[in-house]
Amino acid sequence: MTHNDGQQPRGQGPFGLLLASASPRRSELLRRLAFDFEVIPAGVEEVSTHPNGASGLVQTNALLKGRHVAELYPEKLVLGADTTVCLEGEILGKPVDMDAAVACLRRLSGKRHEVFTGIALCWARGQLEEVFVDRSEVVFQTLSDELIHEYIRLVNPLDKAGAYGIQAHREKIIASVVGSVENVMGLPVQRLHTWFSENPLLVSEARSAGG
Repeated sequence: MTHNDGQQPRGQGPFGLLLASASPRRSELLRRLAFDFEVIPAGVEEVSTHPNGASGLVQTNALLKGRHVAELYPEKLVLGADTTVCLEGEILGKPVDMDAAVACLRRLSGKRHEVFTGIALCWARGQLEEVFVDRSEVVFQTLSDELIHEYIRLVNPLDKAGAYGIQAHREKIIASVVGSVENVMGLPVQRLHTWFSENPLLVSEARSAGG
């Protein structure tokens, strides 16, 4: 989804890059692309269901976040993101407590599931909104209750969709990943690199303004 009516004067891009997420994992991944950026978390109410399933859900939430921050900082290029886990067509969000986390990990045990991350790139002054989604598949090992409890002692599951994170102690729970590991972490840097490569003016001016 792209919208740019061309009203911005030629040769003038956004003045700096903002990440509309408080996630330290996303900040770490975005730094890999050698950008200077500021973090401005988007305080918006996210949707929890979508007629197009997990793919539509994460794209909608990413756009809600990106658009909200872009309206506050219209001269900036804003990156919004949202990640969720989908098991057999059911969206698994962040567990509400440890009991829910244990139940979620039991459901994922020994099964293949999908991870979707939606990305929105918004620049209000340039009337640009572009949204896309990346998808990875994760296969869990068969987990005993003992292993599940050991894992949640090592990793806080309450701030993670699906009650797990791939960046720490993945060897305890994950058998394999098909697709981008970074997408499972919350930011598909390969897809972002491609988008930035295809939009050099936006990227170069955002980078120079941020630096």
